[in-house]
Amino acid sequence: MLTALLPEDVAVSELFTDPPDVALFPQEAEVVAGAVASRRREFATVRRCARTALARIGVAPGPILPAREGPPWAHRAPRWPDGVVGSMTHCDGYRAAAVARRTAVASVGVDAEPNVPVPRRVLELTALPEERDILHRLAAAAPSIAWDRLLFSAKESVFKAWYPLTGRWLDFSECVIVPDPDRGTFAAILKVPGPVLSGVHVDRFDGRWRGLAAEGTGPGHLATAVVVRDEGVARVQPT
Repeated sequence: MLTALLPEDVAVSELFTDPPDVALFPQEAEVVAGAVASRRREFATVRRCARTALARIGVAPGPILPAREGPPWAHRAPRWPDGVVGSMTHCDGYRAAAVARRTAVASVGVDAEPNVPVPRRVLELTALPEERDILHRLAAAAPSIAWDRLLFSAKESVFKAWYPLTGRWLDFSECVIVPDPDRGTFAAILKVPGPVLSGVHVDRFDGRWRGLAAEGTGPGHLATAVVVRDEGVARVQPT
């Protein structure tokens, strides 16, 4: 699902079930020692995805631990190996990780969600008035997509790409998501000062999205992805 959204220099691994007996490093097992079984399974599976993706860019396996530094809301962000950027996501029936060398990609954010509407209170917290107008039009034109859930997922992907570049919180109200239903893309227009990469001020992130129908009668999934490149770094890479 995410593989179709990301460029070749971003390695992706995804699973739709939790394999039995996924091995964790002792430090990782300690993180979820007191968690319920379902949390331990998703934690282990998404790290299996991450290690598989890391192997594809030539990085040896090692523990992937929460950052546990900075403000409390940042404590669950994964701590990637030196020189690597990445993002992980999990929801019912889907786990995935995407990683890249920092020399190729400045930051990456991915998210997956069930293709079902968000609760009303979540919509009120996440959608700006101008976004609700967009959602209303999209729902009328393509009701098979839970556009409010897609908006939520896009903002999650934007935040995951934003935070490693800035070290700052990005509120749901601080970016406007404009999906393109025909191209499967979205623009995330920042309403606060964005990161500066090689002297260039970034005021928007561009992303891609995809809906995947489930087998049987399930709602399927939605996935979003944001890749941020540092063009200054890209220009000095050997050809």
